[in-house]
Amino acid sequence: ILLDKDGKRKHTRPTFSGQQIFALEKTFEQTKYLAGPERARLAYSLGMTESQVKVWFQNRRTKWRKKHAAEMATAKKKQDSETERLKGASENEEEDDDYNKPLDPNSDDEKITQLLKKHKPGGGGLLLHPPEG
Repeated sequence: ILLDKDGKRKHTRPTFSGQQIFALEKTFEQTKYLAGPERARLAYSLGMTESQVKVWFQNRRTKWRKKHAAEMATAKKKQDSETERLKGASENEEEDDDYNKPLDPNSDDEKITQLLKKHKPGGGGLLLHPPEG
């Protein structure tokens, strides 16, 4: 028993055995909240007080909520970045409309050259007219 400077009992933090924590975690996986009789049964079977089980479950729910909130935030960021990526891709597709349309055989070489430059830096090394002679 520890005493504080005034000679009163000092509150110590309980340490739980691995077996107790394992049983508490398994129970928590099945249910996040324990009713009175369930809590009493679990406390008795683990050699703990009902108060210890109650506080352990409160703390565990807080940890679970934080983790769940962090996972949701990560999923939202991932979804937002994917939405942005798709949005950017659709904007590029709109810019590519001219490129994807069949060329008019009567269009001038300047228009073809501009399209090639836009989509293939340096014109892609393509020749528009075969070399003469």
